[in-house]
Amino acid sequence: MDRGTSARDFRYMQAALHQADRAAAKGEVPVGAVVVAGGKIVGRGHNLRESRNDPTAHAELIALRQAARRLKSWRLSEATIYVSCEPCPMCAGAIVLARIRRLVYGCADPKAGAVRTLYRLLEDKRLNHRVEVVGGVLEPECQERLSAFFRRLRNNNRRRSSARARRKFQA
Repeated sequence: MDRGTSARDFRYMQAALHQADRAAAKGEVPVGAVVVAGGKIVGRGHNLRESRNDPTAHAELIALRQAARRLKSWRLSEATIYVSCEPCPMCAGAIVLARIRRLVYGCADPKAGAVRTLYRLLEDKRLNHRVEVVGGVLEPECQERLSAFFRRLRNNNRRRSSARARRKFQA
């Protein structure tokens, strides 16, 4: 975990994990996000890509949209976003465009992480805004939710494949 972490960060990451649990309950990849400004949660989101058939329905974008509506401004320069998993390139770009002051995330994303794992978009000096980043907050809890989700998905797919094979064999 990075330095600069406070008790407040753990509390708000718990709120992001609650959002991730809501996503999992809907059969979505369990990623959750909350946007905090002035000591209050002003935006919440969890993945809804499957439910909405929308490739942009990521937790971060939903939370950012809600925060912008609530604060009546697209400039969220005094806000911190808490995300259970490292943002992808699309979400990292939206965080920069929203002028978010600080990002706190839980676990790394080895396949799409655009903050530290594959890219470092939030620190790119070529962009007009940079974001303070804190990673690894409640990392084991965040990682376990994702691992459990994909483990269940693989097991369900194996069972379906086995059942199809048995029906084919019996026919």
